[in-house]
Amino acid sequence: MRKNIKITAAAAATAALALGLSACGTDSDPAAKGETGAKADTSKALVVAASPTPHGDILNFVKKNLADKAGLKLEVKEFTDYVLPNTATETGQVDANFFQHKPYLDDFNKQNNTHIVPVVNVHLEPLGLYSKSVKDIKDIKAGQTIAVPNDTTNEGRALQLLAENGLITLKPGVGTSAKLSDITDKKGLEFKELEAATVPRALSDVDAAVINGNYAIEAKLKPGKDSLVLEKAEGNPYANFLAVKEGNEKDARVQKLAGLLNSDEVKKFIEDTYQGSIVPSFGSPAKS
Repeated sequence: MRKNIKITAAAAATAALALGLSACGTDSDPAAKGETGAKADTSKALVVAASPTPHGDILNFVKKNLADKAGLKLEVKEFTDYVLPNTATETGQVDANFFQHKPYLDDFNKQNNTHIVPVVNVHLEPLGLYSKSVKDIKDIKAGQTIAVPNDTTNEGRALQLLAENGLITLKPGVGTSAKLSDITDKKGLEFKELEAATVPRALSDVDAAVINGNYAIEAKLKPGKDSLVLEKAEGNPYANFLAVKEGNEKDARVQKLAGLLNSDEVKKFIEDTYQGSIVPSFGSPAKS
């Protein structure tokens, strides 16, 4: 993810993608806008923007195994950044997205004046600390460098993970909004801020790195096995969810996909495929 990126910064790139994305509604299409009483055209494919792993994998499992039986036409558009899925959803280039957690969405909406809302929780990707040179967290010493994601929410999340495991001390009460300037005791450590997607590639250049679960998996890391320390799942606010532009929550296609994403089949697929590196997070819908 990128830190505090305005929607205008992504406008050109979003426009460039428009030709490659299916048109999912116009201002004259009440179903696309989610107007009250509007009936979505269920014959049209529901186009969902997603990170390739695990989000795209999960959606493609649904597409191949569950969607036809449910009467849902599903199209998956994969993105490798954390900005365009939301801007494309906001502008109607896609119908929904599946890649993010609530703290990130809240910050994105605030920074970019967008109106994306969660529909249903699907899974948790535990954040982990990894190293190619250190075998135990106790071996991390003063003078060493740790890479962290540079976006607002995941940097705070990464710093909380480090603080909970005794590597740093943070100002009281900073929570998940913590920044490097909120560290009161670095314990001699240095920090390198990088875009979340690039952190795994920098693992050889630093002593340790805090990596998002999806990017760890893409880099062939096994969070449950390879991490020095892993985020706890219990009470974790970072469940990833299906999201849409506000007003489109009741689109019949969205509701079908939400049900399929919370099905026993998807739960089994997540558990069998990711072996604890990705954890199902079914339950009541995420709160807006």
